[in-house]
Amino acid sequence: MEKFNGGYKREDNYNGETTRKLAEHYQAILQLLGEDVEREGLLKTPERVAKAMQFFTHGYHLEPQEILKSALFKQDYKEMVIVKDIEIYSLCEHHLVPFFGKAHVAYIPDGYIVGLSKIPRVVDAFARRLQVQEQLTTQIKNCIQETLNPLGVAVVIETQHLCMSMRGVQKQNSITTTSDFTGAFLHQYNTRQEFLRIIGANLH
Repeated sequence: MEKFNGGYKREDNYNGETTRKLAEHYQAILQLLGEDVEREGLLKTPERVAKAMQFFTHGYHLEPQEILKSALFKQDYKEMVIVKDIEIYSLCEHHLVPFFGKAHVAYIPDGYIVGLSKIPRVVDAFARRLQVQEQLTTQIKNCIQETLNPLGVAVVIETQHLCMSMRGVQKQNSITTTSDFTGAFLHQYNTRQEFLRIIGANLH
């Protein structure tokens, strides 16, 4: 627990053994990079990074289907439900470098609706893991389809990948867009176009 001026206390809950082991590895990494791990600015860096990585990947400890099941409601509504502009922060599994952006998710209920806050939580549960964007898109779609069994699911994700802008090709303004559809969104052109039109103002 950390205490700050004014009496404010913040409690961080991390696995102590995991933190210790990760910190040891990060200290070794810093040394291999040529840093002096004894200098003031780096004394607590291994522990800080160990805790940060646990937060960045806390999605491994979440059950996305259970998140949806916790707020299912019987409802006779068969029109499109869209939650758009859901912020995404994830780590590329190839370089452990961040990618970030937005997700747009829609479904057409068939007897059940889900609490609206649960959709962003499902997105976050999958995003807070080591990922590739294509897999992330499909995982979100499959989770909603398999849990709610709606008439259709649509997922569009647009992100910027720092592994492209900070290294490699070093293109600063490129946006990666992925999409995946089931049911009515996949087989009915007008339904898919309506979804894309509604979120269209947000796409690059």
